[in-house]
Amino acid sequence: MTQEPLSSEEIDQLARKRAGAKLGWYTHAAVYVAVNLFLFAISHYALGTRRWSVAPLLGWGLGLALHGVAVFVLGAGSGLRERMVRNEREKLQRERGGG
Repeated sequence: MTQEPLSSEEIDQLARKRAGAKLGWYTHAAVYVAVNLFLFAISHYALGTRRWSVAPLLGWGLGLALHGVAVFVLGAGSGLRERMVRNEREKLQRERGGG
């Protein structure tokens, strides 16, 4: 069950994909903080006593957390994803009689 070594081009492509996914999450997190600070300011200072800014904070926060799980736990670069891809590749090779 040894895995074929990657060429330097494949390594570069995979590294760029992983870095892009992480950068996407960091961008998402920065926008989340900026927008929610703005909504908090509007909710608490401009529009009176109604504290509605908690709803988008929690809803979007859940989305941000799931995005983080997808990128850092399940996404490209996690051992789990790599093992699953390897297992599927081996299964397909057995089913199709390939080497």
